[in-house]
Amino acid sequence: MLHTNWRSHALLLAATALTLPGAAHAAAPTQHEAELEARLLRLETEMIALKADLAQAKAARSPVDTAQVMQVAQAAQATADAATAKVAALESKPQPDGFKVGSTTVKLGGWIKLVATNSRFSDGEVANNAFARDFWLPQQIPVGGLHSAREQDFSARQSRFWLNLDTTVAGHSLKGYVETDFETSPGTQGTQRTTNGYNLALRRAYVQLDKWTFGQDWSTFQYTGALPESTDYVGTTEGTVFVRQPLVRYSAKVGEGMTLHVSAENPESATATAGAPALIENGDDRIPDFAARLAWSGKAGELSLAGLARELRVETNGVADSRFGWGVSAGGKLFLDDAKISDVRFMATYGQGASRYIGVNFAPDAVFVPGTGKLENVTVAAAMLAGRVAIAPGVRANLMGSWQHVSYADALTAAMVGGYNREAWSVAGNLFWTPVKNVDLGIEVRHGERTLVNGASGSLDRVEFAAKYGF
Repeated sequence: MLHTNWRSHALLLAATALTLPGAAHAAAPTQHEAELEARLLRLETEMIALKADLAQAKAARSPVDTAQVMQVAQAAQATADAATAKVAALESKPQPDGFKVGSTTVKLGGWIKLVATNSRFSDGEVANNAFARDFWLPQQIPVGGLHSAREQDFSARQSRFWLNLDTTVAGHSLKGYVETDFETSPGTQGTQRTTNGYNLALRRAYVQLDKWTFGQDWSTFQYTGALPESTDYVGTTEGTVFVRQPLVRYSAKVGEGMTLHVSAENPESATATAGAPALIENGDDRIPDFAARLAWSGKAGELSLAGLARELRVETNGVADSRFGWGVSAGGKLFLDDAKISDVRFMATYGQGASRYIGVNFAPDAVFVPGTGKLENVTVAAAMLAGRVAIAPGVRANLMGSWQHVSYADALTAAMVGGYNREAWSVAGNLFWTPVKNVDLGIEVRHGERTLVNGASGSLDRVEFAAKYGF
C-alpha cells in the first residue's frame, strides 16, 4: 500500500511539472510574473529530484516491484532535467520591458550622468554657469583677450529621463514620448555654493499615430546617428545639424531598408543686425520650415540625405524683407565589425539661410542692414567625422573632428560683420570603459578654436571625465 501511494504521488508530481510551465506561458508574462514562474520551477525541480532520490533508496531496501519503482524514479529524474532546462531558458531570455496601464505599455528610462571638466580658455574667462563651461560651444569661446583662464567644473545637469507610451487603438499604432534633462533650461539656476539645483527642461514630447508624428522632436533635417560617443553634450558641435523643435512629420517606407520623412516645422529666423553680431529671434515668420530626409538602414550601416527649404523674414518699424533659405545634408554610419561596436560616422552640410540648423546657430541665418532695409545672405559649410574602435571587451576609443566655415554676402562690409563668426574647428579623442552593464566611464581630451571675420581668435583646451548609468 505504501509503494502504491508513493507511486501515485510521484506520477502526479511528474505530471504537474510537465503541465504547469505550459500553463504559465499561456499569456505573455510581466516581469514580476516571469520571476515568480522561475522561482516556482526551481522549487518543483528540487522536489522532483528529492523524489527521485527517495525512489532509488526504496528500491535498494525492497526487492518487491524494484523494476517498476526504478522506472518511476527514472521518469521523475527526466522530468526534473526538463524542468531545469526550462528554468535556464526562461532566465536567459530578455525579461518583459515596462509595465501595463490598461492597454498601454509604459516604459521609463534615461541616464544619470556626472561630468567633471577642466578647461583652459586662451583669450579670457567664460562666465560661471555659461553653456561653454559645460560643453563644447564654440560661439562662446572668448577671442582677442589679453590673458588665459583655467576653470574646473563638476555637473550632473546632463542627466536625462524619458517616458515611452505604446498602445494599439482600433487597429492603429499609437505612441507617446516625453524626454527631459537639466542642461539647457533658461530659468533661474541654483547656486553652486550650496544647492546646485537646476531646472528641468523639455527636450522632446510627441505623439505618433501610425505614420504621423505630432509634437517636438529632432528636426527631420538632422541625422542623429552621426552623433559620436563623447563625454561632451554634443561632441562635434560646429559640424553637426542639431535642432529640436515642434513639427508635423509623415514617414513612409519607400523600399528595402529605406524610409522617407517629410515635415513642416516651427519657423524662426535668427538674424543679426549689421554691426552687431548678437542673434535676434524675430518672431516675424509667416510659413513653416519644410524638411525631407531619405534614410537607408542595412547590415553594413546607415545613410541619410536631407533637404531644407524655408523663408527668412524680418520686420522692423514697418520695414520688412524676406529671403529664401535652403540646405542639404548627407550623413551616415558604417559598421566595422559584426558586433556593430566599431564604426565610422560622418556628416557634411551646406546651406544658405540655414545657419540656425547647423552648429547650434554658430552664425546668423541672414544679416539685416537698416540702411537698405534688406536681408543679406549668409552661407555655411560644415562637416564632421568620427571613428569608434573596440579595443577590448567593454573598452572602446573614439576620435572625432569637426569644422564650420561661414561666408557673408559681398554687400556686407568688414565694418558691418567684422565681429561675426567666420570659422570654428575642433578635434577630440576619448576612451570609454563599461565595467558593468549599463555603466560607462569615459575620459576625453579636446582642442577647439574659433575665429572672427576680423581675424581675432581664441581656443579651448579641455580634459573631461564622465560617469553615466543608463537605465
